[in-house]
Amino acid sequence: MIATAVIITLLYSLAMLFLLYGFSKASYFCGKNSAPKTTFSIVIPYRNEAENLPLLFKSLLKLRYPLEMFEIIAVDDASEDSSAESWEEFRKGNPQFNIRLLQNFRKSGSPKKDAIELAVSTSNNEYILTTDADCEVPQFWLQKYNSFISETNAIAVAAPVAVKYTGAKMTFLKRFQELDIFSLQAATIGGFGVNQPFMCNGANFCYSKMAFLIVNGFQGNNEIASGDDIFLLEKFQEKGFKTAFLKSPVAVVSTAPNFSWKQLFFQRVRWAAKTSAYKSFYSRGLGVLVLLMNVLILFLFIFVLLDLAQPLLLLVIFLLKVLLDFLLIYSSAKFFNRKRAMKTFILSSLIYPFFSSAVAIYSLFSGYQWKGRYFKK
Repeated sequence: MIATAVIITLLYSLAMLFLLYGFSKASYFCGKNSAPKTTFSIVIPYRNEAENLPLLFKSLLKLRYPLEMFEIIAVDDASEDSSAESWEEFRKGNPQFNIRLLQNFRKSGSPKKDAIELAVSTSNNEYILTTDADCEVPQFWLQKYNSFISETNAIAVAAPVAVKYTGAKMTFLKRFQELDIFSLQAATIGGFGVNQPFMCNGANFCYSKMAFLIVNGFQGNNEIASGDDIFLLEKFQEKGFKTAFLKSPVAVVSTAPNFSWKQLFFQRVRWAAKTSAYKSFYSRGLGVLVLLMNVLILFLFIFVLLDLAQPLLLLVIFLLKVLLDFLLIYSSAKFFNRKRAMKTFILSSLIYPFFSSAVAIYSLFSGYQWKGRYFKK
């Protein structure tokens, strides 16, 4: 058992150091604002988001980019609240925007992918830019993408996502999610930094419409409910299209946190359910390694309680994991200017192996509920 624990810990350590190196190697984009020349179709699928839409609308109104060079396509996925009415009011109240409202047409096992494909099929611009209805987009979002695309000629661009900061209202649950997102963002940026991109977030993802059509959109994985971002990134990689990460605080999209542990659990189950379908050996290997490390700590904890393992072994492995995780997450928190989030790092580190292991194990054997629907494994 000791030998297995040492091997897993060593491999995990090397993987985290590799990502940390990649994060540091990924350069900040500080390019000047280029003359607007890229046209964008902002695609926003939504279902039952009436509570979140006012903040999204407020952020859209602040966008600074020529109005004739972008459009907004909102796709209603059978909302049961007043979301559709809110969008209609926003459209009528802001005739300066080119806004189109569509009704989703279900044709696969993934409503969100169906919504995006429908929006792309009706879009009029060269780049598709996706976000979620519970997000807020930054003022110079389109300007920064335009400059980055102009300088890099990237076909697909991933960009940063953070949990919305609510100041004094940041409960431990929200802090836990914030640190979790920071870890995912650090891994994402680290992967791009070493030219092994394996992760992105559909809340802030931009790609050429032509490239989307060339790879046949989500064909081949449209029966998997989630993964409208990562599977598409894999397809772009397979075709040899240039992909890049827009590492800029100006481009950060803020997403709403989950408001209960149950909601968070099933969101993470939804994310974990797609990992078995990853084609990249690197991403699958890293996912397995992270799972093994968390399960190792969980089992060592149980073995120590049963007096089947030495507490020192658990302590050394746990402290090494905490140190490596801290270095990676702190780098991400610093980038997002949220270093204060680290004050709950130790408590979150104690909980995370149990939470992560439960999510992974549940996702292997069961489906999940999301936005009032049940998705099978």
